[in-house]
Amino acid sequence: MEHVGHLGHGGGGDDGGQGSRTRRRGQGQLEAQVLAVLGSATAPVAATWVQERLDGELAYTTVITILTRLLGKQAVTRTRSGRSFLWTPVADEAGLTALRMRRLLDERDDRDAVLSSFVSALSPHDERLLRSLLSAADQADGADAAGTVGPGPHTAES
Repeated sequence: MEHVGHLGHGGGGDDGGQGSRTRRRGQGQLEAQVLAVLGSATAPVAATWVQERLDGELAYTTVITILTRLLGKQAVTRTRSGRSFLWTPVADEAGLTALRMRRLLDERDDRDAVLSSFVSALSPHDERLLRSLLSAADQADGADAAGTVGPGPHTAES
C-alpha cells in the first residue's frame, strides 16, 4: 500500500510508521479533509494544528501543500504569525465545489450552452432545489414578486 507522506516531492521521507495504515487519496478528498478540520477551528490556526487533528495521517509538508492549493483556489486565507502562517477557511467543502464549478464555467467561451446543458441534465429533485434557490436569491435581491421563476429556465438579463 502506498502512503501519502508527500505529493510530488522527491525522496523517501519519514512518515513515522503511518504509511502502512494510510491509503492514497485523491487531491479533492485531501482538500475536503483539511477544510473540514479548518472549519472546526474557532480561530485562525497553524498548519501543525491541522496536521494534529488529522491524527498525523499526513506529513506536515503535505498539509502545507494542500493549504497552499486551497489558498490558490481562494478557499482559505492566511495571515503571517512570526515565521509561519495562520490559516482560516473561506469556503467549506460545498463552497470549494462551487468555486471549482464557477472556475470551469469561466473557462468556457459559451457560458449559455454550458449552463443549458447542466440544467437539462439535472434530476427533477435537483431542478426543484435550483429553482427554489434562484427564487430565494431573487427575493433577497428585492426582485418583483410577480417576476418569480416560472416553468422556463431562469435567465439573467442580457
